[in-house]
Amino acid sequence: MSSLTFTPDGLGHGLYTETIPLGAIGQLQIERATLIEFNNETQYWRVYDHEGFPLFNSPSREACLEWERQHLEWNHELQHRDRAVAIGA
Repeated sequence: MSSLTFTPDGLGHGLYTETIPLGAIGQLQIERATLIEFNNETQYWRVYDHEGFPLFNSPSREACLEWERQHLEWNHELQHRDRAVAIGA
């Protein structure tokens, strides 16, 4: 399950889905968290982080997209819990 977190200055952060029409509340700034590309030599799709480090691969692009979503949701939830613990929530 995706969640949104907000900073004190009112900026929201989270994984984008179309479940909530976020464009209705203001201008969106969306950045891809990973890069998913097809490797012609291996015939696999590969997920890369921003530094170009390979994170996951599959012959299925859909499997890469699903892995990406689960991986990013897990990381987002972990960061949110760490912040809550740090501030004593």
